[in-house]
Amino acid sequence: MSLIPATILTGFLGSGKTTLLKRVLSEMHGQKIAVIENEFGEENIDTDILRTESKEQIVQMSNGCICCTIREDLRETLQLLAAKRRKGLVEFDRIVIETTGLADPGPVAQTFFMDDEIAETYLIDSIITLVDAKHAQKQLDDRQEARRQVGFADQIFLSKTDLVSEGEKNDLIHRLKHMNPRAPIRAVHFGEVPLSEVLDLRGFNLNAKLDIDPDFLKEEDDHGHVHDEHCGHDHHGHDHEHGEHCSHPHHHHHDDDVKSFVYRADRAFDPAKLEDFLGAIVNIYGPRMLRYKGVLNMRGTERKVIFQGVHQLMGSDLGPQWAEGEKRQSKMVFIGIDLPQDILLQGLDQCLVA
Repeated sequence: MSLIPATILTGFLGSGKTTLLKRVLSEMHGQKIAVIENEFGEENIDTDILRTESKEQIVQMSNGCICCTIREDLRETLQLLAAKRRKGLVEFDRIVIETTGLADPGPVAQTFFMDDEIAETYLIDSIITLVDAKHAQKQLDDRQEARRQVGFADQIFLSKTDLVSEGEKNDLIHRLKHMNPRAPIRAVHFGEVPLSEVLDLRGFNLNAKLDIDPDFLKEEDDHGHVHDEHCGHDHHGHDHEHGEHCSHPHHHHHDDDVKSFVYRADRAFDPAKLEDFLGAIVNIYGPRMLRYKGVLNMRGTERKVIFQGVHQLMGSDLGPQWAEGEKRQSKMVFIGIDLPQDILLQGLDQCLVA
């Protein structure tokens, strides 16, 4: 039986999660979606969508979707849904989890890997983060939860862009790209998003069989450069050769604790050395490592190695073969909270084959 895809919908209070979810649930898309509501507070997903007055945890909806409100641990809710599905009591093809606006998506994502039963039943499709364009700059300044939500995102939707100027929107996009260069950013109006941009994104998979998105490290313009604080610092050619990209005339500096940086290397990695180093790094800094991902050139294999992790959980898998004439270059991106960039860069260098 194939794994049930799960989408995690996150974003700070008032960013438009419920509006987007309403749209997904009300479309006659022919898909049966189980929605897990993780809103603790008065804002239980609007009562015109869900009727949660009853003690019953699972509510069947008119278009084939079902909803449940978490009253216990997320793991127990996922197990309950899977058990009812196996018995034919409920029918669904996928799940969407809407987190509370103050939630850190990390523990939600980790739930899918910490428990064997959950891991054998579900697969995270993507983490989607909504960002309120009107209030985001202050939220990102003041609230670590908002910064972490951006750091975890596989896809970012900007809401309320009609309430800000083009310049303000561009400044925000620049800041978001600096924090998380691998998540595409798209403006949405009142949750109007094609379903194809919400479901089946395959943005999150610790053991992806396919190559990662080839564009996630593409430097189309100066916004792709993620080393403002290290401009002019040459580190063996690892993504620091872009000194000319260091001027951002319209960029206002924000000292965000969530930052990203990219590592590139042309020499192959020694598998044993890399495993030891990453194991040690994750052991020490794992709680601060939000997302990390890469395509690696590893000694001893003619295939690309796809590597990805969240906090202390990391995995790798063999991807496609290196094409004839293709440059065998390792590329990794790290997104985290006050990560020791120099230690990581130097340590990765020492894992390369001499």
